[in-house]
Amino acid sequence: MSTLTAIHPRHALFGSEKPAPLLPVCDHYAGVEARMRKSLALQAEMAAQAGHAVFDVTLDLEDGAPVGGEHEQALLVAALVAGPENATGRVGVRVHDFRHRRFEDDVDTVIRLAGERLAYIMVPKLADAADAQRAIEAIKAARVKHGVTRVVPVHGLIETHRAVQQVHDIAALPGVESLSFGLMDFVSDHRGAVPASAMGVQGQFSHPLVLRAKLEISAACHAAGITPSHCVVTEFKDTRALGKAAERACRELAYTRMWSIHPDQIPVIVEAFAPVSAEVDDAIEILSAAQAAHWAPTSHRHVLHDRASYRHYWHVLERAWLTGQPLPVEIRSAFFETPPGH
Repeated sequence: MSTLTAIHPRHALFGSEKPAPLLPVCDHYAGVEARMRKSLALQAEMAAQAGHAVFDVTLDLEDGAPVGGEHEQALLVAALVAGPENATGRVGVRVHDFRHRRFEDDVDTVIRLAGERLAYIMVPKLADAADAQRAIEAIKAARVKHGVTRVVPVHGLIETHRAVQQVHDIAALPGVESLSFGLMDFVSDHRGAVPASAMGVQGQFSHPLVLRAKLEISAACHAAGITPSHCVVTEFKDTRALGKAAERACRELAYTRMWSIHPDQIPVIVEAFAPVSAEVDDAIEILSAAQAAHWAPTSHRHVLHDRASYRHYWHVLERAWLTGQPLPVEIRSAFFETPPGH
C-alpha cells in the first residue's frame, strides 16, 4: 500500500495541536506484594503477545501499606518500578493524598529510586484545584532535587462534590495527564443522602448525582485533552456485569480508561473498550482512502467524509491498537511502529 508512506494521520489531522496522551484502556491496582508481582508478570505476558502494554499497573501506597510500614512499602514499590519486573515501562504509583503526613516521603522515595522509570504518580483525594497545583509542584520539586530529567505525569482522583465543582480547572492544570472518579468516597461525601446502592454496578449508572459527576469528569478531561478514567466495579466476580459497566462507561459516558482491582477484570475491560471489528474495518478503509487523497474529502459507501470524521476514525484505530486488536501488517508498520514524520 504505497499511500501509507504519505503524511502520518497525527500530522495531517492534528497539526500543531498537543496530542492527547495515548494511555492503555485499563489501569490495574495492586498493593500486596504477591499481587503486585503477579500483576507485573501478567502485564509483561500480555505485552509480549500484543507488542506493547495493553494495561497499566498502579502499585498502591495508599491502601496497600500496613500501618507503620508505609516507608517500607514505598521502598518495595520503588524497587519494583526500577527493577526488571517493570518490563513495559507502564507502571505507576498511587501515593497518599497531598494533605497526608506520608505524602512527601512517598513522593521523595519513588522519585529518588525510580523516577526515570515511573509512568505516572496517582494523587488521591484532590480537594480542589489549589490542592492539585500544590501536589504537582511537590512532584516537580522532588524531580529537580533528585536530578530526574523526565517529566512524571500526574494522575488525580476526584472524590468529592467540591472537587467535581472544580474539575475543569483541575483538568486544565499543566502536568495532569488523567483524572479518575472515586465512586465510593463521592457517595460517602453526601453524608447518607445518597444510598449505598449508588456504589454498586447498577446504582452508579442510575443515581442522578453520581451520573452527573461522571459526566462532568469525562467532559472536563476531553476539554483539556487528557484521559478520563472510570471508577471501579467492586463486584469483581460478576464479569458479565463488569463488561456491561465498562461498555457503558466507554460508549455512553466517553471514558477512555477504567480501573481494575482484580486480575480477572483486566481482559473484560480491555475487550469492552476495544472497538468492534466493523468499526476497525471502516477506519482502515476510510483513512487509507483519505491518505491517498492527501486528506481531502472522500466518499465511503456513499457517505461523505472529511477531516472531522477522519479524526474520529483515527481515534478508533488508535484504540484498536491500544487494546491489541489484529491490524494489517502495513497499517501497524506505517501508523504505529514508525514514529510520525519518518
